[in-house]
Amino acid sequence: MRKKKAREPKKIAKTARKLRGIKAKLFTKKRYAEKATMKKTIKAHQEKDAKTKDGDEVKPGAVPAYLLDREQTRRTKVLSNMIKQKRKEKAGKWQVPIPKVKAMTEDEMFKILRSGKRKKKAWKRVVNKISFVGDNFTRKPPKYERYIRPAALRMKKAHVTHPELKMTFCLDIVSVKKNPQSALYTTLGVMTKGTIIEVNVSELGLVTQTGKVIWAKYAQVTNNPDMDGCVNAILLV
Repeated sequence: MRKKKAREPKKIAKTARKLRGIKAKLFTKKRYAEKATMKKTIKAHQEKDAKTKDGDEVKPGAVPAYLLDREQTRRTKVLSNMIKQKRKEKAGKWQVPIPKVKAMTEDEMFKILRSGKRKKKAWKRVVNKISFVGDNFTRKPPKYERYIRPAALRMKKAHVTHPELKMTFCLDIVSVKKNPQSALYTTLGVMTKGTIIEVNVSELGLVTQTGKVIWAKYAQVTNNPDMDGCVNAILLV
């Protein structure tokens, strides 16, 4: 396996030299995409330059009077948590407790609601899972509402466990960031196992490196909310 991996770049280079026409174009496109993702990953891990203040270090030799008040700065490598978070958001990847989840069928997620005078129309769907809708949510008129989220299956709070503090807090849900099942479920605010939700952590008193209060943080749902009747999640630190 080790030798095979070592030979791989040479094999790719040889193929690239040999191919002609449409095959060459397709191969180049594929390689370009691979290289782009690799560069993105490397860039995300690279640190940027930042200035930090020196401690009260006594420098050898005398310092002129006009330099006494001036703070000495040193260039160091630092990557703030905010930038890390933003990059992760862009890439759509988090270090999550549950990296893979079981796929769900549409029958499991929705129930067909027949409408019309003779119940012949079957374009409406009732969401079977727990969902989140904002405070200012207003339902569409029944005539135009395609996806119905029952009020009994809506939740506003989640039991979020802080992995470092080993404590659980009942926090307000701000939004549903990403449902691994489908983009549609994300827009509908459906919460299933493995869903990334945003929770209000203002009462925990968390602060950034610059001293600003963190209002919201991401958490991953670890249980099946529709079976348990509550949302349990782990905070992504």
